[in-house]
Amino acid sequence: MSPIAPAAPTAPVILDGSPLSIDDVARVARATLAAPVRIELAPSARTRVAAARAVVERALSTGDAIYGLNTGFGSLSRVRIEHARACELQINIIRSHAAGVGEYLPVETSRAMMVVLAASLARGASGIRIETLERIVELINQHVDPAIPSRGSVGASGDLAPLAHAALILLGEGECWSNGRVEPAAYVIRSFGLAPIALEEKEGLALLNGTHLMCATGALLCHDFRRVFDAALAAAAMAIDAAKATDAFLDARIHEIRCQPGQMEVATRLRGLLSGSTILPSHSENDPRVQDPYSLRAMPQVLGAALDAFRFVEGTVARELGAVTDNPLVFANDTAGAGDIVSGGNFHGMPLAIALDLLAIACSHVAGISERRTFWVVSGFDQFVAHRPYLATDPGVDSGLMIAQYTAAACVNEIATSANPASVTNIPTSAGIEDYNSFGATSALKATRCVSLMRSVVAIELLVMAEALEAHRPLRSGAGVEAAHAIVRSRVPKLNRDRIPAPDIRALEQLVARGAFSMI
Repeated sequence: MSPIAPAAPTAPVILDGSPLSIDDVARVARATLAAPVRIELAPSARTRVAAARAVVERALSTGDAIYGLNTGFGSLSRVRIEHARACELQINIIRSHAAGVGEYLPVETSRAMMVVLAASLARGASGIRIETLERIVELINQHVDPAIPSRGSVGASGDLAPLAHAALILLGEGECWSNGRVEPAAYVIRSFGLAPIALEEKEGLALLNGTHLMCATGALLCHDFRRVFDAALAAAAMAIDAAKATDAFLDARIHEIRCQPGQMEVATRLRGLLSGSTILPSHSENDPRVQDPYSLRAMPQVLGAALDAFRFVEGTVARELGAVTDNPLVFANDTAGAGDIVSGGNFHGMPLAIALDLLAIACSHVAGISERRTFWVVSGFDQFVAHRPYLATDPGVDSGLMIAQYTAAACVNEIATSANPASVTNIPTSAGIEDYNSFGATSALKATRCVSLMRSVVAIELLVMAEALEAHRPLRSGAGVEAAHAIVRSRVPKLNRDRIPAPDIRALEQLVARGAFSMI
């Protein structure tokens, strides 16, 4: 196998010690050889990495016992390791910790984890050699992506097992992705003309100790949640006119007096999407209904709470993208080796674990209230609106979108089961020395599933509400809602008679994932 010549890259991501952005993580993670996004080391990062390595070299010369440099790890930290066996120790910690099980993480997650790792190491507080960091950067840029089993991290002493599987490829061991398949890393590394590297003191531990899987997954989830949430607001606004609901509950005074920022923002955005609607005034008089169901009337309160929760998650992830989370940490005072090596607990994933558990809960409510609106419209309960049951062309002969609502309900149920927090349960490890773990990697896996299912539920609502809006023609909704309707119709034609809904739902999922509704 020979490397594929890449196309002209877009703007590179510079590792200069500053925090990565969520969007940059997503750009690198989802880049391809056909549309590459390179990462580059800034000169300032090289200087910091060299200065921290000098601190490590000076500390080793004293002969003192220093955790992570010349001792064993975890409960074996009292075992001294002589310099002659230091490299053996670094290799052994990677091999022994590569104990993951389960299906492989998606390639984009593997790439995201590698770039978060590289950015953390580039901050010059881990004590590795510049050559080791350069190799990681090269592997990312060449799309040599480790194949990483998804289960094994307890989210406390870093994401040990997943990071060990990633670090194996530096040694020319383990597995990596190649042309969509999992291949032995030794074969792939050789095909790029690379030789395995020999690790020195501290480097094996620096590669394994960190929250990089949790953080990387969190960054991708934040990127994706924003897009789904934008689509959910578009679908919600479509539902208001599809169900001929009032917009009185969007009155700004109601939301200002509640003082919740997410609620106020959701109400403002919904008002904007509905601005100019001719459906709203068409039933402003002689409408026998007193109030709409909660799934319509309480949208700002429910979706606003989810938005506020997401903003907390996003802030937590953004801060972690500027962090160094291995142990011990190296603080250089100059470039001549003066400085300190300090042990702590930055590898503990609890900040991310709680945030990712919260993200799953937010997904449950965005999806849950969406499914209720879908149910309300397809059921045809509201005699004033008089939608045909299931929006079928010929109810009885046609089933219309009946089972699309079933699918949404199934997704919501699965989200609910996945939203049970992982971070509230502790299981000690490492003979009790690691006696309180976060299980944030589990939180990340569950949240990933929840965001994906939420996308499906919102896609189904978009499908239903686009159909329901057309029952009110020639009346039209607001410009924002009509723009959302046009996006739906760009991929999914009107339902004339029964057809297979699955391709339509899949097409809308893809539009949501690409951020098509974020432009409205």
